[in-house]
Amino acid sequence: MTKVQYGWLIRSIHSWSANLMIFFAFVHMFSVAFLKAYRKPRELTWITGMLLLFVVMGFGFSGYLLPWNTLAFFATKVGTEIAGQVPIIGKPMMVFLRGGDEVTGATLTRFFGFHVAVLPGIVGVLIAVHLFLVQRLGMSVPPKTEVEWVKDPSARRDIKFFPNFALREMMAWYVAMGALGALAAIFPWDLGTKADLFGSAPAGIKPEWYFLFMFQTLKLIPSKVWFMDGEVLGVLGCGLAGLLWVLLPFFESEQPSRPRKWINGLVIFALVYVIGMSVYGFLAK
Repeated sequence: MTKVQYGWLIRSIHSWSANLMIFFAFVHMFSVAFLKAYRKPRELTWITGMLLLFVVMGFGFSGYLLPWNTLAFFATKVGTEIAGQVPIIGKPMMVFLRGGDEVTGATLTRFFGFHVAVLPGIVGVLIAVHLFLVQRLGMSVPPKTEVEWVKDPSARRDIKFFPNFALREMMAWYVAMGALGALAAIFPWDLGTKADLFGSAPAGIKPEWYFLFMFQTLKLIPSKVWFMDGEVLGVLGCGLAGLLWVLLPFFESEQPSRPRKWINGLVIFALVYVIGMSVYGFLAK
């Protein structure tokens, strides 16, 4: 295998694994939200899961720059500029991410460190805590089933984590790895054109699909809203929405038989909004 072929294979596997990982993380998040699996006493399980989603998206953002091609360079430049719009801590955050005032080779080195060392370490800790909470608190079931179990404990059927659950998950991993290898071989990702630090940004540049709904939201906000910059308002709005989403379990009713219906509406709205804005952003010029 030549150096070019090896780079193509690694790039394809990396890209497909990142996209599939983030896609299924979103699917899992919305399935948990619709099934209300975050209800008491599983609030911390939901929070650790949300932190895992944010870190996984961090994997996508940090790994996007690693091919050092034109699209990755300018997408990272735009992404770090958006982070720089956060009041007070924005500028220091942008400098920290870039390793300086501009996106340079130092940024590439820093993102590589984040991608292969810092983020995997954080993910390892979060997964351990998440699995511990799942084992300690058990898997969530629909509210009606939970009420029936309270009335008749003998109706509950549990399976052991090892070997039953572990073996089932291992088989799922084998299938997932096989599918990933097939996708990387059949639908390879191009390495792209090497980044030119002094070149102009390509027309219509966009982030990856999992950031597209936020990117398009920021684009639709006017440059000035009353006394605030539109971009700053958009970043604060996205941050507030994310915080409220993380705190979703604390708004739910403590009685399983009386769920709060407005939360169902909120979850449906969030799903439609994410899909709708992503499609709109993809089709927009």
